[in-house]
Amino acid sequence: MPRGYWIARVDIRDAERYKNYVAAARPAFEKYGATFLARGGPFEALEGKARARNVVIEFPSLQAAVDCYNSPEYQIAAAIRQEVAEAEMVVVEGV
Repeated sequence: MPRGYWIARVDIRDAERYKNYVAAARPAFEKYGATFLARGGPFEALEGKARARNVVIEFPSLQAAVDCYNSPEYQIAAAIRQEVAEAEMVVVEGV
């Protein structure tokens, strides 16, 4: 079964409060088998508008990735993130 991936591009407005998002999201990530493949760090923008933080998270399946995002646990975290950061997020199926 192909894995599912979250790809998130984020500009954080409040780094201290973003830590609350990270802590709140942890239970959802653990529940749905998330593995972080990229979490911030150096990058090089090649085309388009870049954001300061880029994250790639692997899940056991596309459905697990979608279910994690829609879970009550993650939605609590998402509400915090939406207050303190701007982001684009997509879920893609692996090959």
